[in-house]
Amino acid sequence: MIENVLDKLRALFSEGEARFRIVEHPACDRSSASVAQLRGTELGQGAKALVCMVKGNGVKQYVLAVLPADYQADLSVLAKSLGGTRAGLCSAGEVSELTGCIFGAVPPVSFHEKLLNVVDPALFTRYEEIAFNAGSRDTSIIINAKDFERIVNPRKIAFAKAPQTDGA
Repeated sequence: MIENVLDKLRALFSEGEARFRIVEHPACDRSSASVAQLRGTELGQGAKALVCMVKGNGVKQYVLAVLPADYQADLSVLAKSLGGTRAGLCSAGEVSELTGCIFGAVPPVSFHEKLLNVVDPALFTRYEEIAFNAGSRDTSIIINAKDFERIVNPRKIAFAKAPQTDGA
């Protein structure tokens, strides 16, 4: 199990000379919109991290699938992009084992060798900074999006569906 997630994130970003800050706020376990309000950020700046399993065609891969918080994941696109036939969310136990976190506190960075870090490219194009839970529901990191992309260097796969807008 991964331990000291916040310390690992702080060290990773400090060593990479990232422009970031740590924000403490009341614990929030409701919605991405609620935590964005507590952080003082836009919903779309949030990096939502889903721990998934991709299976089929001989593939069995844990994936940390990261997307903007106002988008929805298309797990079938993610599965096909990784050579599988299907994907689903992992159990609370698997999430804890692979990330050291509970649901709602998983950061968009993998520290586990079995957990492939995948990010939808839209996360890096919409805002100068992104925000995410940093291992707990009461601590967040707000980081320059380009610094995050450079340091974490996740695999990029377009698997997210943008929200519907009026008139679309």
